[in-house]
Amino acid sequence: ISTAGAFTEYIVPTAASGLIGITPGPDGALWFTENANKIGRITTSGAFTEYSGIPIPTSFPTWITAGPDGALWFTQYSGLGEIGRVTTTGTFSEYYTPTLNSEPFGIVAGSDGALWFTENTGNKIGRITTGGTFSEYNLPSASSALSGIAAGPDGALWFTESSANKIGRIAPSGTISEYPIPSVAAGPLGIVAGPDGALWFAEQGTNKRSEERRVGKERRSRWSP
Repeated sequence: ISTAGAFTEYIVPTAASGLIGITPGPDGALWFTENANKIGRITTSGAFTEYSGIPIPTSFPTWITAGPDGALWFTQYSGLGEIGRVTTTGTFSEYYTPTLNSEPFGIVAGSDGALWFTENTGNKIGRITTGGTFSEYNLPSASSALSGIAAGPDGALWFTESSANKIGRIAPSGTISEYPIPSVAAGPLGIVAGPDGALWFAEQGTNKRSEERRVGKERRSRWSP
């Protein structure tokens, strides 16, 4: 979509591919995940490439981010609990999380040079180095339904807890803080660092107007660290 509001759509070569996550790549293209068990790439002129070499079949690649090593890193929600890596030439690697069947979802590069991710069923925040070494951190709130994660301007990682109705923060040291959302059953999902130095997140369960910017039936809220 352009600044004037005009849309352009591009048909992915694989039909019913079930697109989810998308991120800018280090090569100037956009990289995205496909439920068809592929990682896709599209240039800004609309040229597609698809990579089908994910080792685990039906792994449901979900979120994707550019890593500090020049590769793309992604979560595999329906596998045994894997974090995937693909180079810009299409070579795949997989790393099993210490907690199997953890349902990793959101993933982002941290200020410490590692990748940080959320574990939905595992109820943990995970960390993986570019060399494949894992750390996991238990959440204070049980069954919090972890979703999105973002690198904050304070060097920490900020994440959403949909069922717990909280925004969480984890320092690179592993210290976790949680902040309840004022609205009941807000259902926070996506989160991102804003240009104003605050964290902005989408609430799928609310339908309110206030100082937040509202999009459709979702509300965008702001949290200042």
